[in-house]
Amino acid sequence: MATREEVVEALRQVEDPELGMDIVDLGLMYDVEIDGPKVKVIYSLTSMGCPVGPMIQEQIAEVTRAVPGVEEVETELTWDPPWSPEKMSDDAKFILGFG
Repeated sequence: MATREEVVEALRQVEDPELGMDIVDLGLMYDVEIDGPKVKVIYSLTSMGCPVGPMIQEQIAEVTRAVPGVEEVETELTWDPPWSPEKMSDDAKFILGFG
């Protein structure tokens, strides 16, 4: 069975191409729920009109499916709570100038 840490580490491969940073550091990955071989990733986007949303969703499913022990992946896009720059890691804030 996959662990939350393994899935989160895999999700670091998913980048928002507009910002050039991964969804974990950007604070877009909200939660990972594991139920045996089933994994659900709850995430958000920087805006409702994000043009790369479908690509990010597919990448989330792809990298999560590649984690040993994962057989089924569900992705859930949420706007609650809305994403804001405060959700970013300290490193991401520094790199993007949100000091």
